[in-house]
Amino acid sequence: MIKNIKLKDGTEILFRPLKKKDKNQLTVFFKSLPKEDRLYLRRDITDKETIKQVIISSKSGESPRIIALDKDNIVAYGLLELEKRQWNKHSCEIRLLISKAYRRKGLGMLLARELYSLAISEKVEEIIVKMMKPQKAAISIFKRMGFKEEAVLYDYAIDLEGRKQNLIIMRCNVNEMWKELEEYLEDSDWQRTR
Repeated sequence: MIKNIKLKDGTEILFRPLKKKDKNQLTVFFKSLPKEDRLYLRRDITDKETIKQVIISSKSGESPRIIALDKDNIVAYGLLELEKRQWNKHSCEIRLLISKAYRRKGLGMLLARELYSLAISEKVEEIIVKMMKPQKAAISIFKRMGFKEEAVLYDYAIDLEGRKQNLIIMRCNVNEMWKELEEYLEDSDWQRTR
């Protein structure tokens, strides 16, 4: 999957799978994210070993990753974590990271659409997202995309500064989500410029 897209402001972006050769660019991208964005992630994504594991698991195909490039710079990263256990192989989890300078330009929605398309090709029926309670902007975005809060696990997660946080689990049916995304993109003024 390689695709060229245009953002609301006309910026041309390339979507493609993450490759081993992207390790240095990925490191730069992860380190460029504001501390408040990295604080609530599951792992320290600036750690060399973590980045190595990201590249290895992407190469294996177990957890496909898509990057968005503006020229040679990674500006967004998306992950589709497929469940392989029999009892929940119909579901997956997605994660998105968008460079601060590229937010509010439609990049997150377009990257989400690519991940949903990938989920459909993998015969996934529902998508899960997990966030810590302070991630209010991300929670709001996923609600707009049709995700519904399923559970709150109190003091379940520990942020990168060692503080306990409530974990919010949200879920969405893939077919319903696809309709929401298509309607959003059709209603956008910038859609006509693509």
